[in-house]
Amino acid sequence: MKNAENKKYDYIVVGSGLFGAVFAHEAKAHGKSVLVVEKRPNIAGNVYTEKIEGIDVHIYGAHIFHTNNKRVWRYITQFAEFNRFTNSPVANYKGELYSLPFNMYTFNKMWDVVTPEEAEARINQQRSEITAPPRNLEEQAIMLVGRDIFEKLIKGYTEKQWGRDCSELPPFIIKRLPVRLTFDNNYFNALYQGIPIGGYTMMIENLLDGVEVRLNTDYLEHKKELDTLAEKVIYTGPIDAYFGFRLGYLEYRSVHFETELLDMPNFQGNAAVNYTDRETPWTRIIEHKWFQFGKDEQGNDLPKTVISREYSSEWKPGDEPYYPVNDEKNSQLFERYRQLADMESKVIFGGRLGQYKYYDMDQVIAEALNCCDSEFGIN
Repeated sequence: MKNAENKKYDYIVVGSGLFGAVFAHEAKAHGKSVLVVEKRPNIAGNVYTEKIEGIDVHIYGAHIFHTNNKRVWRYITQFAEFNRFTNSPVANYKGELYSLPFNMYTFNKMWDVVTPEEAEARINQQRSEITAPPRNLEEQAIMLVGRDIFEKLIKGYTEKQWGRDCSELPPFIIKRLPVRLTFDNNYFNALYQGIPIGGYTMMIENLLDGVEVRLNTDYLEHKKELDTLAEKVIYTGPIDAYFGFRLGYLEYRSVHFETELLDMPNFQGNAAVNYTDRETPWTRIIEHKWFQFGKDEQGNDLPKTVISREYSSEWKPGDEPYYPVNDEKNSQLFERYRQLADMESKVIFGGRLGQYKYYDMDQVIAEALNCCDSEFGIN
């Protein structure tokens, strides 16, 4: 790299998703010069939303903001007003509908029980088949909710999601599954929850207000030239791609979507319906208008609807990486890449892809703010 006085920017930020946008905003606020480079034709990364017939469509899948982190909530609500959306998905098993997360409505439908005591007794009866510490996801799920719920509401969905049999998946994947002996359909046990009014893209636009952004620019293709422009790089792309995959490819699960505009006001009556049988090829259908209660920003009813069928698939180079496969093999490979990253004194690796870690949105923002604390000496 050239001497500092020849640099045009203090930071180049690679990627305009949540991590990159938060860092870029804070860098500018602290008097730093910043360039954001984004390989897509639009900002916002995977939280990108696009208006179709007045509906904010989540192009890369449903993003429902939820957090118990007061600092994160206070921070992000500077850039968008959030509605009061509460995630209450529905499970469809061959036409039978069940409430998610698993709660008294689910248990009543499954077993015709009425009281929490009856539901707990049924779960305890079924979990008794697991007599040793769970060795895989199937045994962990049965330990949590019993055989009936596992077979109807977990097995098929999970096997579509991960492309592997539940007996081959590690138990930790399902350990945080909500199970409640109350009539509570709120999936996220979070103090703060909602969707930005006007969409996530508008929120990212507000974060990047006044920041120079270059779209359709692949950092890795122009790395040599771009690196001469800045003192430091904030890199939020795949860590293995940064190093030219020299140690091998990290694995991901990918997702693709079939999105349709329908000339009807209501397709399924809920934002998210999970299809939990193995035979239905999609994992869920999202009906985007219900993230905003079927209204436009002026409070008018929306006459049409947009749905997205979501399909999970094995990732291959060229696909969009979504979920890191944090098994032992990939964790060991990532650790070797992390050691390489530690030797890059002028590069900070951040976000879901840069750290090869599944983050919720609030966790990405918290990580970005922590990074800013370190860089700019704030508390």
